[in-house]
Amino acid sequence: MRGSRAQCWRGRFQGGGYRLTKPRELILDVLAKSKEHLSAEDIFLSVHKIYSNIGLTTVYRNLELLVEMGAVAKLHFGNGKASYEFSRDGEKDHHHHLVCRKCNKVIDYADFMKEEEEFLQKIEKGLSKKYKFEIQDHVIHFHGFCKSCQTS
Repeated sequence: MRGSRAQCWRGRFQGGGYRLTKPRELILDVLAKSKEHLSAEDIFLSVHKIYSNIGLTTVYRNLELLVEMGAVAKLHFGNGKASYEFSRDGEKDHHHHLVCRKCNKVIDYADFMKEEEEFLQKIEKGLSKKYKFEIQDHVIHFHGFCKSCQTS
């Protein structure tokens, strides 16, 4: 996490009264570079290769802080384990997930059709009005069977 992205997060940490410590920077870096949804254990193993002083408890504690700050998204796909992904703050990276019930494969789905975007905007507007609730974001997971599991 070099350059302007590190500076941006450093400013956010300082603004929240925190420091961008080496473990936090490495956790963010691992998640930013990953195309997968990683468990805390996956993140620990990746960071531990670079920074052997880190413990699994430190990874969990820092992940919770990063989720609270909005730097990381914590996702539950129904397999009993939380998964994490980097929140690309300010970038157009909104996506939904297709989750296979057999092999637990997760596919990021971001190529929305115009009709889908309009439909979701309509739903958000309707829910906001009905419940007098200011919606800031949403997470959608579609559960089913991936192509490989349909044939096996």
